[in-house]
Amino acid sequence: MKLIGTPDYAHGTAAKIGVLLVNLGTPEAPTAKAVRPYLRRFLGDARVVETPRLLWWFILNGIILPLRPSRTAAAYAKIWQKEGSPLLLISQQQQQALQQQLSTHCGDNTIDVALAMSYSKPSIRTALQQLQQQQCRYLLVLPLYPQYASSTIGSVFTDVTAELARWRFVPHLRFISGYCDDPRYINALAAQIADYRRQHGSADKLIFSFHGTPLKMLTDGDPYHCLCYKTARLTAEKLQLSADQWQVTFQSRFGKAVWLQPYTDKTLQQLPQQGVKSVQMVCPAFAADCLETLEEIAEENREIFIHAGGTAYDYIPALNAGSMHINFLRDLTLDAIGDWEGALKRDRANLNTQQQTYGTLRNGTDFYNPS
Repeated sequence: MKLIGTPDYAHGTAAKIGVLLVNLGTPEAPTAKAVRPYLRRFLGDARVVETPRLLWWFILNGIILPLRPSRTAAAYAKIWQKEGSPLLLISQQQQQALQQQLSTHCGDNTIDVALAMSYSKPSIRTALQQLQQQQCRYLLVLPLYPQYASSTIGSVFTDVTAELARWRFVPHLRFISGYCDDPRYINALAAQIADYRRQHGSADKLIFSFHGTPLKMLTDGDPYHCLCYKTARLTAEKLQLSADQWQVTFQSRFGKAVWLQPYTDKTLQQLPQQGVKSVQMVCPAFAADCLETLEEIAEENREIFIHAGGTAYDYIPALNAGSMHINFLRDLTLDAIGDWEGALKRDRANLNTQQQTYGTLRNGTDFYNPS
């Protein structure tokens, strides 16, 4: 393995803190041609699909990729915006807003925020190398998944460390493995729901719909299922909801295996017969609205509920780039890098002395200035 260095590195260069925001990814266009490589990368991740590799290779390439891209592209076409994918556009807004907040806090340019997507552009490798070029020798990785799952946050860790393993100089590294019960996150989520209800009224039931995972992941020790319930319970308590006013379900199952239950679509089919005629849906596993919220929940599941006899169905948007969400991400970041800020200040205070003593060390040449 050839290590990646920084041949133009200069002794005495001021170090910076890099913050890497990571989300899942999106195809570059709502077409089968663009969806196919995205699905290949996503479904080819061994943490996303844990089926034995050889067997899965034949299933993925022989069945899924020839058939699924067209259907998925049609779903993307329903939500695609003039400027591009909603997930990418919102993620970019989050990155820019967080950068502004952190720059305001620091009063200088000591923190750089970069955005990466696990299965599309900008890639984790590209974003990390961008931070490396900015002299970020302190690195905080913040996956935008509130609830830890091996298939999301675990996958980000795998990709980040695989890239850093190729670097000659490995930065100080911190990794946030979820924030499902952080009071500031719960406050932001509850406020989002409460604000929506003030404007649109309440419903018979509030449904917390989380992205599903295969049941086997839970039985093998993945804590995601429990963390989803924790987020929902804390939010319901904040909203002062009674037990019959809210429910947890799991969406987006794939294939024939048993996934986490109760399933969102099946639940929506049954609720009208149980006397629940109006529901409001919220998806706390998503930090930004995307295909699974804007098409699957807001449109497809609406049809299921109304067809089953429901009368009112609302989707409450994700936290996206709202001020409470960005303020939370800022505070979460500052908590994680607090002592690094002090270290940077000490390093920068010593720069003048280092430069006077050693001059510039560049490309292996040391200009020593005795004084």
